[in-house]
Amino acid sequence: MGEWYEKSFGEDYLIVYRHRDFGGARREVERMIGWLGLPAKAKVLDLCCGMGRHSLALAEAGYEVTGIDLSEALLREARAQEGAERVAWVRSDMRELPLEGGFDAVVNLFTSFGYFEEDEEHLKVLREIRRMLKPGGKFIIDFLNPSYVITHLVPHSTREDGDNLIDEKRRIENGYVKKDIILTSKLDGTPRQYHERVKLYSLEKFRDLIEDAGLSIEAVHGSYDEEKYEAETSPRMIFVGTRP
Repeated sequence: MGEWYEKSFGEDYLIVYRHRDFGGARREVERMIGWLGLPAKAKVLDLCCGMGRHSLALAEAGYEVTGIDLSEALLREARAQEGAERVAWVRSDMRELPLEGGFDAVVNLFTSFGYFEEDEEHLKVLREIRRMLKPGGKFIIDFLNPSYVITHLVPHSTREDGDNLIDEKRRIENGYVKKDIILTSKLDGTPRQYHERVKLYSLEKFRDLIEDAGLSIEAVHGSYDEEKYEAETSPRMIFVGTRP
């Protein structure tokens, strides 16, 4: 039995999350560039790059970009995009990266964190981020805000996408936010089931993990439109920091 993310981040992920657009990624990258203060042609690692939206936008902005993801299906989609040749695409587990490092910045976006059960596994990811960075290099980790998720959780929703019916059930359970997804084909009625699970780290606990990994936090933003994180109202916890 493989881990949930090995199954969930396949071809059907592209259907469930089709609404995540490339235009939005460009706007987010513009804000990230301002936060990071990167020099021209800086080396940037997009850790858990998915279908490559942010990697491509960073490359368009003139940076030397490497995109890493475990999902071959999502990397295949990334490689098919216009401008994909500007990015070095690598398949790897985020806990053990096949790279030497030397990056000016590492970004980990849209809750591509918290997938494992043990804190030590998440600490491995943060230590790899540190190892990838040059001394003085910057990082962004864009995570959900647990308080906001708990308050705004939609327990059940359904929608259609082409020939697929998408049924999503969400719950908070044992310190995780969990989602059960069923895609049913209108053509043959065949259901395809997936599960997602993210550990709900508070600001304080996440800060401790980041510091334990040898990284330093400079700012925490509440979204790409907010300069300051507010515990009860901000949708995101976006950590910006550096490798000392």
